[in-house]
Formats: sequence, C-alpha cells, structure tokens
Amino acid sequence: MAISFRSTKRTQPVSQDLTYELLGWPPGGPKLPLDHKRFSYAGKFVMTNTGKAVARDGETIVAAIAFNEDRTDEHTLWLRYVTVARDRRGEGIGPELVSLVRDHAVERGYERIRIAVNNPFAYEALYRAGFTYTGETTGIAELVLEYQPSTPGENGTTTERERDTYQDGLDEFRDRDLSGDETAFLESRVGSEPPDR
Repeated sequence: MAISFRSTKRTQPVSQDLTYELLGWPPGGPKLPLDHKRFSYAGKFVMTNTGKAVARDGETIVAAIAFNEDRTDEHTLWLRYVTVARDRRGEGIGPELVSLVRDHAVERGYERIRIAVNNPFAYEALYRAGFTYTGETTGIAELVLEYQPSTPGENGTTTERERDTYQDGLDEFRDRDLSGDETAFLESRVGSEPPDR
C-alpha cells in the first residue's frame, strides 16, 4: 500500500487550550525541534523521514510522537518515539496523542499499530490508548505492544486472557532494576485489571 502525505492538518481540542494535531505522514514529516531539557528523545524529532503529531497548550508543544511504516510490512505503522514534557507527565496527554495517531492510521488502512516501551509507566499509558502486550520484546528488552480492535467479554468486562496478558507484561518489568517509583507502581498493579481504555 502506497502512503501519500495529506497536507490537511486535523486538530482535536480536548480542553480550551490543549489541542492535538497531526503534522504530517512519513516519509515527508516535518522537522520538529524540541528542547532536550524538557523532552526525552528530542533529537529524534528533527528527522524528516517520520510522521509527527503534537499536543499543544496554547502555542506551546507539550507532547510529540514520531512514527513511520514498518520497513518489511506496509500494513504496520510503528510509533517510534512518544515524549511528553517533563512538567506535564501524568496528565493523560500521551495516551490522548497516541489515540489521535492510532485513529488516523486506522483510517489510512493500517492493520496494526505497534510500539516498543521501556518502562511500566509507558506500558500503562499505551494500554489506556487501546494497545495490548504481544508477548514480544525487542533486542534492547523493550516490550512490544500492538493496537487491535477491543475484544472485551460478552458482558463488557475484561476477559481472563486480557488480564493475564496485561499482567504478563508487568511481570517482565518486575524482573528489572527499577526506580522506587516504578517498583511502587508495579506493586500497586499486582492482580489488577488492565486500565480503562
């Protein structure tokens, strides 16, 4: 499937000042200079071979995503880097921005949207955006999550398999050297259901 750049910008307001905007699709995405003191992976956003989306508070960028098509599977889109300004983390901005890109990718015909995460906070945030753990890891021990249509039980509750899959991913992190905050977060999730989407 050939992917062409759509020049129209689509903005989705969430509050009076917070907006989510798709800036462009790969391979002709815009350069996005981010302050390395505020954002993780800032240097990755100046590449033009990835698409970009941002969340803004007024005119100020508070989160960004870089994404591109899988090199070996034209039906798969990878979210390569997701970053939220250090002072805005924990507000739910990341999952909202991921959802914007996910929905546009589905509209464009992608069958799978994937991301690799390296910490339990990102893992939880991606679950909120409808992603689930695949059971796979990358060569650098990141867990691979994939968006797929929701498959809750017939009565609208989480199935045992969904709960087990969610907990399997958390278990992967429990075996690692973690910060105190990450350890406390994982302890709070022992036996819990996946987060609401």
